Amino acid sequence: MCLETLRHMPHHGRACKRQATKRYAFSFDLMDIILFILYPLALIGPRFILPALGVHALFIVQSAVRFGRIPLIGLHDTLGFLAFAVGVVYAVAGRKRKRDLLTFIIVPLILLLLAGSRAAPALPGPLPPVLKTVWFELHVLLSFTSYALFAVAAAFGIFSLRQHDPSAEISQYRMALLGYVLFSLAMIFGGIWAYYAWGAYWLWTPKELWTTIVWLFYSLYLHARLVRGWAGPKTVWMGIIGFAIVLFTYAGVGLLMKSSHEF
Repeated sequence: MCLETLRHMPHHGRACKRQATKRYAFSFDLMDIILFILYPLALIGPRFILPALGVHALFIVQSAVRFGRIPLIGLHDTLGFLAFAVGVVYAVAGRKRKRDLLTFIIVPLILLLLAGSRAAPALPGPLPPVLKTVWFELHVLLSFTSYALFAVAAAFGIFSLRQHDPSAEISQYRMALLGYVLFSLAMIFGGIWAYYAWGAYWLWTPKELWTTIVWLFYSLYLHARLVRGWAGPKTVWMGIIGFAIVLFTYAGVGLLMKSSHEF
């Protein structure tokens, strides 16, 4: 019915579009409510995060189908994906763990990220031409996956400091190392995307400069552990501070400084 209306009655066709938009908005609002109900269930036990991740994955797929692109444009999309990625990393890292301090760090972090996503305006529509490349998609997917690994690494660091658990420090190192590898790949793919988009691998924007600071800081952290043999609170604090720099690079630079990035 709406298809014929769009063809023969433009005025009513616009009304149909508004109705469809409202239906999508209602669907997304409902999923948001469901997520805010399901994620806290993980406070009962780590395995209870799985239903929330399943619904969240469905939400991401639905958004991708609706807009015809990966939902990783702007704060609304990226905060939501980061919350999902943190949940996935926690589900894998904590699959054999019982409820502990780590759970009470990760779950509120996920809810905080979701709240930020809910508050930020969505950017509907397809990708602009400059972003329609596999290099961009690889860049953002790997970037936010690495952010999630750095987040869980910081959580393990806090757990290690509070509980004096050496195994948590080792887990922090492993999460940070994997995040560093993925982040390095993201930087490479980002450079290739920049070359195709603007004709240069490096643009000297604040985002790129702070991204380099993140990479150098985690390089220093890994060097301290692997080469210098550092361990204990000083390296644990480095892993926590590293994630604070990541957060500023992700949100602070985009909000406070002019950059070619929207996230």
